[in-house]
Amino acid sequence: MQVYEEFDDEIGTESHRGYSYVEDNLKQKVQSVGRRFPLVDDVRALFRYMTDAEVPWYSKGLVIAALAYFISPLDAVPDVAPILGYLDDIGVIALVLRHIGKRLQPYYI
Repeated sequence: MQVYEEFDDEIGTESHRGYSYVEDNLKQKVQSVGRRFPLVDDVRALFRYMTDAEVPWYSKGLVIAALAYFISPLDAVPDVAPILGYLDDIGVIALVLRHIGKRLQPYYI
């Protein structure tokens, strides 16, 4: 039992760090890309999903990872490259959207 509690504490700590990173940087990133990024409304819905207390930790972890990748300037394809720079971000967000599916519907405003 103690091993699982320690594991849960580790996940909670890492998840909290990722959550803080996303929360602190997402708004600026969304404003900087504006409408050039076709999935901006989806990114906002993912953020609302991530902040919902009813969402299980493993789903939040997936969303945190995807949003952190979207925010991070260190990508597979750097964001400074016109159009191509956002293709990897779009791919990651699209994969998460497909995985979450209809559970995300209530988070669109």
